[in-house]
Amino acid sequence: MTNELRFPLKKDTSRKIIHIDMDAFYASVEERDHPELKGHPLVIARHPRDTGGKGVVTTANYEARKYGIHSAMSAQKAYELCPKANFVQGNRQHYAEISKEIHRIFHEYTDVIEPLSLDEAYLDVTTNKKNIKSAIKIARMIQLDIWKKLRLTCSAGVSYNKFLAKLASDYEKPRGLTTILPDEAEAFLMDIPIEDFNGIGKKTVPKMHDMGIYYGRDLAAKSEMELIRHFGKMGYSLYRKVRGIHDSPVEPNRGRKSVGRENTFARPLVTEEQVVIQLRELAKDVEKSLKKAQLHGQTVVLKVRDKEYETYTRRVTLTDYVDDQETLFFQSKQLWDSFDLLEKGIRLLGITVTNLESKDYELIKLPLWEKN
Repeated sequence: MTNELRFPLKKDTSRKIIHIDMDAFYASVEERDHPELKGHPLVIARHPRDTGGKGVVTTANYEARKYGIHSAMSAQKAYELCPKANFVQGNRQHYAEISKEIHRIFHEYTDVIEPLSLDEAYLDVTTNKKNIKSAIKIARMIQLDIWKKLRLTCSAGVSYNKFLAKLASDYEKPRGLTTILPDEAEAFLMDIPIEDFNGIGKKTVPKMHDMGIYYGRDLAAKSEMELIRHFGKMGYSLYRKVRGIHDSPVEPNRGRKSVGRENTFARPLVTEEQVVIQLRELAKDVEKSLKKAQLHGQTVVLKVRDKEYETYTRRVTLTDYVDDQETLFFQSKQLWDSFDLLEKGIRLLGITVTNLESKDYELIKLPLWEKN
């Protein structure tokens, strides 16, 4: 491994972090509540015959995954892969209530909890309410509590930082419990596919491959300066992550409520064409922000301010989650058409997406070593 640093890297191993990831959460809730669905392929999405082929898969149970169905796939494609699958629209409010019950269990052990979505969270149990020294024991107890109280299963990853804990929870699912100890971390990371590194998006993977980076060992062979030159701040972070270094703390109550962009115009917009151009640019910018944060949302909000500095907002809540610029533009244009403000001159336009949820993608996990 090439190291160009003047000072040695310092690995903080003082924390005890658990990442809890519910197993096929929405699908598992539906199976629990409707036992007749259990044992059959189940897709959480509106049936494509009811939507004209539109919509995406929120999640799927493990029977459906055997057919290649996964989160973020179009519902139409899922139907083509498994026509006999049960399609259930799902009830996000119900899932949110169950998520609160899961978090009540977390709070029996620690209040240092960082939710990532309804079905996953980081817990810092370095010091905890049970005064238990072993984070592995706490993870097992949480898994058991969730099963006993809610009849749902989860997978857990235990390590000394968030990056490794999340990798660990993904390693063995469902009902898995994987631990990465400090002296195991670098060996573990060498055989991890680069697309599984948290923070590397789909657009970055081809750039990595062009540089000959396919696995952690390939990343570790690159110098810090080369990674920074190609990937900026992310390169700085990846140089450390592949060495088991990631000092970001668990942040309670973290989570974005909205993603949006707005532009103020020195000269008021006075034609429909000007407004449409700006809405397209805003939709493009919001799409970039959503995808960078790996979020999508259900509510699109349009903000308009006229040259008298009067501000107006309109919003629409959709059945499906959105993050693409074409849908954002279409919905914001529909909202704009409901106004009659052009003659007043437009000083500001803004598009915001709320009711956010993390986007979950299925990742292919390769065995890292033989299991006994």
